Amino acid sequence: MAAEHRIRHILLRHVESFLMLFSKRAALRTGSIVTAVAAVIGTAAVSQASGRPTVDSHTVARSRVTPIAPQLRVPEGNKRIAELAAKGVQTYACSNGAWTFVEPAATLSDAHDRRHRPLALHSRGPVWVSTVDGSAVNAAAVPGASNPRENAVPELLLKTTANRGSGLFGSVSYIQRLNTRGGVAPTGSCEAGAQIGVPYSATYFFYAPADR
Repeated sequence: MAAEHRIRHILLRHVESFLMLFSKRAALRTGSIVTAVAAVIGTAAVSQASGRPTVDSHTVARSRVTPIAPQLRVPEGNKRIAELAAKGVQTYACSNGAWTFVEPAATLSDAHDRRHRPLALHSRGPVWVSTVDGSAVNAAAVPGASNPRENAVPELLLKTTANRGSGLFGSVSYIQRLNTRGGVAPTGSCEAGAQIGVPYSATYFFYAPADR
């Protein structure tokens, strides 16, 4: 228990440090990162105790081919560098009697890691922050690049708007959100002030310029 407490303390200090570095970026909201941290703390001790998980480039190369809608395809000149599985919630708040999207909060792990050791946090911005090297990427949905999914949030193509660091996300240029499940806003009316997190999962594919 003492070792687990120490690992949690180290992780929290790490998260706080890159939150401070990101404080000048409007796209990053501290509250949403804290929400995501709460989701990852429960499993972080196990992953840290067994060694830092990393994205294996050979694993990415062996990735199964996933059918991708034409509008979600990444422009030529970019290569896939990571495939991360996300689990978390899509948060909605009641506004004027209807549920309105607020933010995502999820943890990401190597899609081929059976132990699901966390590699990154995903939150409002949207932003993805590596818990391994502190690198980060902000992105925005490409207009018209959306693919509906039954009983799930849509698949998306996003283009990078800002990067930080030289690690995992330091050179990311495009992101695909694919294989989405769940996360759809509740139906019906709601009471003012109510908030709910709807569980969702997705696979995020990260791309960088091919010449890097």
